[in-house]
Amino acid sequence: MRNKWFKKLLPLIVLIIGYCAMGAIKASGNNDEESEPIDTRPTVKIETAVAQDYQVKITSYGEVTPLESTLISAQVSGEVIDWHPNFVPGGLVLRDQILFSIEKDAYQAALLQAEADLSLAEANLIEEQARADVAKQEAKGSKVSDLYLRKPQLLSAQASVKSAKARLRIAKRDLDNCEITAPYDALVISRTLGSGQYINQGAQVGELYNIESAEISFPIAGFDREFLPPNITQQKAIVSTKGYSAITREGSVVRDLGIIDQQTRMGQLVIRIEDPYSLKSSLPPIKFGSYVEVSFAGKTLSQVYKLPQKLVNNRIIWVLDTEQQMQPQRVEVVREEGEYLLIREGLRNQDTVVMTLPEYPQKGMKVKIAGPDKDLAAENSL
Repeated sequence: MRNKWFKKLLPLIVLIIGYCAMGAIKASGNNDEESEPIDTRPTVKIETAVAQDYQVKITSYGEVTPLESTLISAQVSGEVIDWHPNFVPGGLVLRDQILFSIEKDAYQAALLQAEADLSLAEANLIEEQARADVAKQEAKGSKVSDLYLRKPQLLSAQASVKSAKARLRIAKRDLDNCEITAPYDALVISRTLGSGQYINQGAQVGELYNIESAEISFPIAGFDREFLPPNITQQKAIVSTKGYSAITREGSVVRDLGIIDQQTRMGQLVIRIEDPYSLKSSLPPIKFGSYVEVSFAGKTLSQVYKLPQKLVNNRIIWVLDTEQQMQPQRVEVVREEGEYLLIREGLRNQDTVVMTLPEYPQKGMKVKIAGPDKDLAAENSL
């Protein structure tokens, strides 16, 4: 009996279940139709273009060299009796310090002899002058010869005095030259003498580098020349080394070498640094031979835009129009400054620049904006 009722109700149960399933499917379909469509627009960051004046920075590299170097030679012959303890390679000597001394006895004797010769010549001149005066008195206006008036003898005595004075001057100079002094504050590069050594006049005994000033000659490429300031001389410059213990010093541009290299087509400028070895200051010394970076201010460009290089491809940047669609914009690049480009033409103030490009940017592509808008001047402070 029970099975019989079940068989009669089974079709009804199946019909009810099917009806419920159809309702569920229909409800699910309605929910899908009512859900919002997926936004596939790429998200980008933007900034507002603002033109501003920008001062160009000229950067190059060069080697620190001495302003001048001097080969030290002996001006007199003789035996070396002593030399300054700092007159060794790497030593620092000050202006007018005695580098080494030569035995003076012979030159002191020569000076005494020259003084004695001058005294004799002056005595002979006095004697001849007196004889000439006597001869003139005896002539009393009579016609007599110059020989009678002893004019030749007087001229000869005067010449002897001049000759004796010249020998005395040379003797004094030779005696002074027994002590060789530094012509300026110097770094000793080499020394080839020792105590007791006999050296001849003119023999080279050492080399000095002037450390009162140093110079750096560096190239200026053609694309930098047009951005040099009108008055390049006395332009302040920054000189710095690279590495863990970097050194920074201030110098000034002193001259243009005035030529363009025929092979590299580059010009040459020279920067001078005062007191490179810091004898008169507490600044860190910058040694000769150091390879340094030099930089100084160039011309000021009026109303340009500064953009990262990665945003410019084949002189095209992307901006947003009023409908928030990407549009390509051709620009004129004035100059490259590190990771940035300076742009003069192609952008306008208040243009919306796309700062993060989609993987495949296209003209008219709609995008979403991420984050607040910022001015280029605030983001890329000069």
